[in-house]
Amino acid sequence: MPVSKQAVTIIGLGPMGKAMVNRFLDEGHPVTVWNRTARKADDLVARGAHRAATVEEALAANEVVVLSLTDFEAMYAILKPAETALAGRVIVNLGSDTPGRAREAAKWATAHGAGYLTGGVMSAPSGIGAPESFTYYSGQKEIFEAHKETLEVLTGTDYRGSDPGSAALYYQLHINMFWTTVISFVHSLAMARANGISAQEFVGPASNSMTDMSAFLEFYAKRIDNDEHPGDVDRLAMAEASVDHVVHTAKEAGVDHALPAAVLELIRRGMAAGHADDSFTSLFEVFRKAG
Repeated sequence: MPVSKQAVTIIGLGPMGKAMVNRFLDEGHPVTVWNRTARKADDLVARGAHRAATVEEALAANEVVVLSLTDFEAMYAILKPAETALAGRVIVNLGSDTPGRAREAAKWATAHGAGYLTGGVMSAPSGIGAPESFTYYSGQKEIFEAHKETLEVLTGTDYRGSDPGSAALYYQLHINMFWTTVISFVHSLAMARANGISAQEFVGPASNSMTDMSAFLEFYAKRIDNDEHPGDVDRLAMAEASVDHVVHTAKEAGVDHALPAAVLELIRRGMAAGHADDSFTSLFEVFRKAG
């Protein structure tokens, strides 16, 4: 006799929410869905999902309720009017927000009798179900362990402890790196285009550079953990000259230079703080003392 698979509710049917519903359906899990715009569920209902008419019905349908929403404000807007239906549910919040707000949300949910997990999905919708995809989770360990098998239908899991803010923090650390990296890539492509180089011509060298970054990051991470910023490999003064050249290259190309100029200003702040002969990692101290 086939083993029945855990039923889940998914609230929020943007691209990520839809990808999750489809994945659960593919794996034989009964799924209840709810979305502000009900017609967004039409294709999912055609595949076998159940469309809840109300949030209360969606919550009552299943123990595990996965939220795929823009942020925690959206969670409150949807769930607060139905908070009497939260008791006995396990809320798995995969929306993006700050660690502090994740902790507040956990307190709110548990005060209404619900279990709560924060999640940070490290994948695009197209990566849901892919072996290499994973999601950070944090919150009550017993709840995570009880539902780990179901959550791993979507992605691999990386549990980061009982603090509900931990998964949100790890997610935001990645997002910080992601946006600064991809925006600098787009800026470089604008400079390339201005000089007759297409994006496809540059993407190979750019990808090779990113592949080489792993060893670079590991080398400097050890030094930062030891609060060591020796100028034996690089110096902040060298970085100033290098980034200044980028600024002028952008200007020569007629490309907006605000992005490298902001980096240059940060480097000069570090130099003014006495780190000219230290590694660029000395900016770690500048960042830490900014507040």
